[in-house]
Amino acid sequence: MAERAGEQRVEAVERALTILEAFADGSRALALAELTRRTGYYRSTVLRLAASLERFGYLHRDDDGRFRLGASLLRLGVLYQSAFDLAAYVRPALARIVERTEETAAFYIREGDRRICLYRHHSPRLIRHHLVEGAELTLEQGAGARVLMAFTGAPGALYDEVRRAGHYVSMGERDPQTASVAVPVFADGGRFVGAIAVVGLLMDFDAGHVDDVRAVLGAEAARLGRGLGRR
Repeated sequence: MAERAGEQRVEAVERALTILEAFADGSRALALAELTRRTGYYRSTVLRLAASLERFGYLHRDDDGRFRLGASLLRLGVLYQSAFDLAAYVRPALARIVERTEETAAFYIREGDRRICLYRHHSPRLIRHHLVEGAELTLEQGAGARVLMAFTGAPGALYDEVRRAGHYVSMGERDPQTASVAVPVFADGGRFVGAIAVVGLLMDFDAGHVDDVRAVLGAEAARLGRGLGRR
């Protein structure tokens, strides 16, 4: 019987991709011993696959024997970005959130042990929380940080509760004068994309406003996820 498309696999390709995934934690260079540990493959298998990856520019081996990701990955990344503009989906969502809540909205992603404010739409209010796009923040405090940690596998009762609730509310946690609410964004197949959040002055975030903001965020996160999944 013919193998269904969803079940087709090429083991050698998956093993090669597993080697590339070994760098997913942000490691700039890995020794052969570390690659074998992270992949679970024999040394000979890693060397054989690495040679093929290096031949096509996806891996590079330094003079000291350590491996780095190759320039071909950057080329593919640029091609991907030219074909898919995440901002075209996220920015309209942030604009709608600001229109409905009158608070500042932002989209965060996780990069290693930091969170990045990738996109931001400011509130029309004269007094508002200000942060520039591209800013790096810690993952230790704030609604966006808690959601990013929870949905990238952080252990602990706090993150278990965030995963159960599907949101997090921060009342003066990172800044004593601000409050924020964040929810996760999932694309196709339940793939976690990032966190979408609203932030404003603490004094404005009573229980009713928090509930309203959470409802708006939930609706926009679902809408954004559907758009990303189709794309």
